[in-house]
Amino acid sequence: MSAAIDLRSDTVTRPSAPMREAMASAEVGDDVLDGDPTLGELQERVAALLGVEAALWTPTGCMANAIALMDHLTRGDRFLAPAGAHVLEAELGTAAWLAGGMPGPLAHDAGPGRPTPAAVTAAAGRAGPYFGLRTSLLCLENTHNGAGGAVTPVEEHRALIAAAREAGLAVHLDGARIWHAAAALGVEPAALAEGVDTVSVCLSKGLGAPMGSLVAGSAAFVDRAWRLRKMLGGGIRQGGVVGAAGLVALDQVGDLAADHARAARLAEGMEELGWPVIAPDTNIVLVPTPDPGSLVASLASVDVAAVPFGPGVRFVTHRDVTDDDITATLDRAATLPAPAA
Repeated sequence: MSAAIDLRSDTVTRPSAPMREAMASAEVGDDVLDGDPTLGELQERVAALLGVEAALWTPTGCMANAIALMDHLTRGDRFLAPAGAHVLEAELGTAAWLAGGMPGPLAHDAGPGRPTPAAVTAAAGRAGPYFGLRTSLLCLENTHNGAGGAVTPVEEHRALIAAAREAGLAVHLDGARIWHAAAALGVEPAALAEGVDTVSVCLSKGLGAPMGSLVAGSAAFVDRAWRLRKMLGGGIRQGGVVGAAGLVALDQVGDLAADHARAARLAEGMEELGWPVIAPDTNIVLVPTPDPGSLVASLASVDVAAVPFGPGVRFVTHRDVTDDDITATLDRAATLPAPAA
């Protein structure tokens, strides 16, 4: 039997030997009582990378986003987000359940995953009667997972921020894959977080950390975020063990460009085989097909793991996938009938 190639997600990456060693030898402390020194170092480093005052480690990206939205929203508020955004589709409605916000999806009228500033302005509207919804927040996502890892360029990001400010909206950025966006654009992550009130980032998507995200913004916001994290059950004790994994993950951000190159090669090879494919911006390749389940099953029969995703099937390259794995994936795909578009 051939070796399995796992392209389901970049969350399947496993900690490297250096990461495991760093975790085992991490300096730790009770983060609730005295502060954990390794978590503290990680939080300071992420804040500096994002160009903000402070950051707070959370176990998951969902918790990081929930904390930000709970801080921004009050009951009866509406928040705007690009259609298909993670906060709309993949966080079990916590934006409404815990943060009390009514979601307002924005069409991708500027390209995959990207609304125009005009769409933000139109959706924000103006204050109406007391019984109407009050729009108070714009929630962006870069890269946009549901749109196939689509990237919002810096100038478009700035224009969206300006439109939000003109409409009186706060801005939260779901930057779970901001590292991928920065690598694709050749810019620093801070350029893609410029002007936002809060931003979340993830360390387990393609970077090898077993867990961990951070939510960041002003020092005053992070003071409030500590309390919100506790409300959600996120009191951390000797968190330096996973904080050390996060520090090593940040050292590996430079490897993401190789994942993007492998995704581009995979997409080109599939296209040569006659497969319908959407050219990737980053490390996510989408194959539109009316019967995703059958395609996933066919791929599984040749030991390639992918997942149904939206109107098709998703393949995600990551640090545990090699150039040889891409070659093998294409060789195996060549034995299957090309899927219908």
